[in-house]
Amino acid sequence: MAALHQLVAGFNRGDAISNEALVMRRLFRDWGYESNIFCERKRILPELRGDALDLEDLPAACSADDLALLHLSIGSSVNEVFPSLRGRKAILYHNITPPEYFRLIQPSTANVLARGREQAARLAGVAEVNLADSSYNADELRQWGYSQPQVLPLMLDFSALDVAPDRGVIRRFADGKVNILFVGRCAPNKRIEDVISAFALFQKAVEPNSRLILAGSFAGTERYQRLLVSMARDLRLQEVIFTGPIRQSELNACFRSARAFLCMSEHEGFCIPLIEAMVHRVPVLAYAAAAVPETMGGAGVLFSERRFEVVAEMMGHLTRDESLRRSILARQDERIRVFRGRNLDEELRRHLSPLMKAG
Repeated sequence: MAALHQLVAGFNRGDAISNEALVMRRLFRDWGYESNIFCERKRILPELRGDALDLEDLPAACSADDLALLHLSIGSSVNEVFPSLRGRKAILYHNITPPEYFRLIQPSTANVLARGREQAARLAGVAEVNLADSSYNADELRQWGYSQPQVLPLMLDFSALDVAPDRGVIRRFADGKVNILFVGRCAPNKRIEDVISAFALFQKAVEPNSRLILAGSFAGTERYQRLLVSMARDLRLQEVIFTGPIRQSELNACFRSARAFLCMSEHEGFCIPLIEAMVHRVPVLAYAAAAVPETMGGAGVLFSERRFEVVAEMMGHLTRDESLRRSILARQDERIRVFRGRNLDEELRRHLSPLMKAG
């Protein structure tokens, strides 16, 4: 039996790429392939080591008749092993954040990102099929010399979003305050300082009875998070909450409690939280940078200038004008129907057909 294996740089619970790899593995096995996910053992969450195998075992597991798909997302040993594997190959590029964002606050991460972008450039020409999960990412592959990259939007597992929201979190935030939410890792490319700046004007000039919820891990970016905490304190803001890492049920409760979702990120290869916000029927207000407009697909409210007073005013309209909210939510619902209506099996077969036919 031929095999179709995947390589990932890390394997964690709730991680978008890990979730996509699981969706793909299920499809590959349904097609009749032996299929496993390989990762450096130290990058596999200990309780998930039954779901992903050690990268060291992959070369021996791959024959000339097999297929391998690399999820290219950061500097990693998987990117070094991939070219030497026997069999046919495909790459799916998820974007690698430019290291400049991390030079000052986390040099070690900046080095890993720089390594990843160097590895990505060297991998041009290695795979027969080159994929990216957005047109924005496909353009980066072209710049590195990849041949005919195709777009395969991130494969989403919507069932995870159906987890019942945590009641304790809902009670905590159901106190009459207008909750503004941002979800994402506490990282400089997310421009969380801009979220805080816009919220400061919103709280001071538009809606004093408000709260900002920043949901996401700041492990490894503690220096950046401390700067953000100091910024909120200097601005004398009330109720700026950094949740740190939270379970899906707690995250769902944050979405349930939010009146609007504000994203000021300037570098995103896809941006899953935008989809999550739309699934939870939270109006989205987002800076139109990188892949954000592509992910939104005409839904939500996008802006192209960082004019915080205008953003604050728009948040006021989004949180108060019920007619406007209904109109925006209706368009977001349409966008989500597009994602829910995808035939993942058909899409994946079409993109990988050159490798499968060759076998």
